[in-house]
Amino acid sequence: MPFEQHGNPLEPFEERLSADLRQAGDTFDADRVALVTAGELRGRRRLLLRRRAAVVGGVASLALVGVGGALLLPGRGSSAHQDGASVGTSRHTATATPAPSPVSGDQMIRTLEKLLPKGNFSKVEARGSDERPGPYVQLVYDDGKGAAAISVGLGRVEPGSDEARGTTECPGKVFVHYDACSTTRLPDGSAVMVLQGYEYPDRRVDTKWWSAELVTPEGQHVSVSEWNAAAEKGAPISRAEPPLSAAQLRKLAGAGAWRDAIDAMPQDTNRPAPQPSASETAGSVAIAPILKSLLPKGVFKVSDDSGDDSAFGYLVLDDGKGKSLVQVNVQANMSDVEGDLFGSGAEVLADGTKVATHQVPSEKGGAGAVMWTVDTIRTDGRRVVISELNSGAPHDDATREAPALTMKQLREIALSPKWWR
Repeated sequence: MPFEQHGNPLEPFEERLSADLRQAGDTFDADRVALVTAGELRGRRRLLLRRRAAVVGGVASLALVGVGGALLLPGRGSSAHQDGASVGTSRHTATATPAPSPVSGDQMIRTLEKLLPKGNFSKVEARGSDERPGPYVQLVYDDGKGAAAISVGLGRVEPGSDEARGTTECPGKVFVHYDACSTTRLPDGSAVMVLQGYEYPDRRVDTKWWSAELVTPEGQHVSVSEWNAAAEKGAPISRAEPPLSAAQLRKLAGAGAWRDAIDAMPQDTNRPAPQPSASETAGSVAIAPILKSLLPKGVFKVSDDSGDDSAFGYLVLDDGKGKSLVQVNVQANMSDVEGDLFGSGAEVLADGTKVATHQVPSEKGGAGAVMWTVDTIRTDGRRVVISELNSGAPHDDATREAPALTMKQLREIALSPKWWR
């Protein structure tokens, strides 16, 4: 399967990736499934960005929700950057140097084959640094223990942006099934995340998908993926695990050859200007601590939360009767979609705040899963949406008959002034 098609056979979340990032992160669909989509975005945005970056050769800046701390990194220059085979371009020096020569698809193939352990290669294809939408290389590798698809995608991200930080941040296990994940800082200041997970979020097929995401201080983005099958989808599992260990993935992503190829990419003059972070476009409060403070005292045990993320956050609650996932999204300047989100049946409070409530089956949930939502918007466009499942994760079966919080409690939480301190 061509690398550009990765993700298309999946559920509508991936099929409508560009639209969903906007819909889930900023406006939400008019239906209530959007809040769960936003929750999945919180947990899976690094994976989605990785896939999309590999496709387009440089992801456009996105106004994402709820990412971690700033990636303020020193300049490069360590041996880690020099690691790996050269594809023919020289390293930058203090003196002026000519623009790097384009790196061809054939050079990309030779580089990957040289960097991998000894084995057989087949189904090889690649795109060079001057080809649209961007450079990549993929092949099927067999070290004698079974065929495995391996791919490398290259691009750029805005240094220090939400996108750069989120790309190398491990996702929450509430939304992504994985066995291990870690982020390492290299001597040159680059951050690299290695995730050992699965191709399908709901584990309907146990194809393993391991990946490494590296972002340099200059915004160079290297994305490496491997599977324990000859293709990411539609191929039988051919080995117990992908061939490269976490350390080997990290080393492969850090090879200087990939950064040379990124340097040789033409600048994208059509790239959108950097977008403000979620904390700048919504409230700056951390969602999980505020949500905890608004819960009934002494009733719930919190088994998982979104930490200090702002704009979007979640808690997994358990009152002894089963887990319940509660998600909150805080958004500013939402007046332009008020008509789509709040129909004539919405409740209007004395101060003009509109309130809409919904109780529906969970579109992505398992057996018996339902979703309860309270959506509020103030007259100045400030919006708070709270949604709750009767399960501990979006794809899980119901763990209880109804969600843990009542609709009245959800309403009180959504209308709290604490979201806009």
